[in-house]
Amino acid sequence: MQALLEVILPVFVVIGFGYVAVWRGFFTSQGVDALMKFSQNFAIPCLLFMAIANLDLQASLDIRLLASFYVGAASGFAVGTAAAFYLFKRNIEDSIAIGFCCLFSNSVLLGLAINERAYGPDALAGAYTIIAFHSPFCYGLGITAMEIARNRGQSPLVMVRGVARAMFRNVLVLAIIAGFVVNLGGIPLPGVLRDGLDLVIRAALPTALFALGGVLIQYKPEGDARVIAMVCAVSLILHPAITWSIGTALAVPKDVFQPGVLTAAMAPGVNGYIFANMYGRARRVAATSVLVATALTVLTAWMWITVLG
Repeated sequence: MQALLEVILPVFVVIGFGYVAVWRGFFTSQGVDALMKFSQNFAIPCLLFMAIANLDLQASLDIRLLASFYVGAASGFAVGTAAAFYLFKRNIEDSIAIGFCCLFSNSVLLGLAINERAYGPDALAGAYTIIAFHSPFCYGLGITAMEIARNRGQSPLVMVRGVARAMFRNVLVLAIIAGFVVNLGGIPLPGVLRDGLDLVIRAALPTALFALGGVLIQYKPEGDARVIAMVCAVSLILHPAITWSIGTALAVPKDVFQPGVLTAAMAPGVNGYIFANMYGRARRVAATSVLVATALTVLTAWMWITVLG
């Protein structure tokens, strides 16, 4: 109960402020869209850039952690896509969009905030290690699968171009790449630039959480209830369970194991809806899954924190 009150609920209070502000007309939908664009296109990319640029890769880059998290993520994508196609009889493109919702955890907006409150700022190194590969891996897998499904019969070169174009239009991917360039190249950043980025970074998480609440009110609880329940189960239970099992078997150090499992236990991010909207597939299911799973994370994150100790 203490974890629920002290770690999880404050994060959802900020989300709730955004939800109520738009619901009661104190803040406009256009204002929320502007906040979300600021957070996703500027503040969070700055956060990721600085985090990767300053990350001690030798100490933090634990292959066992990455293996446990991303085997779980890929398994979630496979299970979600297969269930949508074979069990719920959706077409292959809808099924891939639904599988992407099972793949893409809300590792930044929810994951960083809850991990920091649960395990402290020092524990975020493990979370940042996951986040460094999160967008490239998830978008790479999802876009590749969708381009193959949409361009059956076309040359591999056409598909490779479609994947590359979509990847390198993603500002989060570009920020992460820039962070690696600075880190691996040993490029010093001027103090003035660092201070300016720090000012923007301080606004990243609270702004993004408030905006997330405002965005969620635009999603209506509609769609196939069984499909949505499946997405929630895969995202909130199966993915972290696989990460926990593999991480335990590989003896992942506790200081990165706990943030890794908790990051895996986050609800599908808004990127799940963005991906569905980008291809015009399963948008209603994706939107509702984000809404329902985000609400359920209050309880499931508490459960995983209790399991992790």
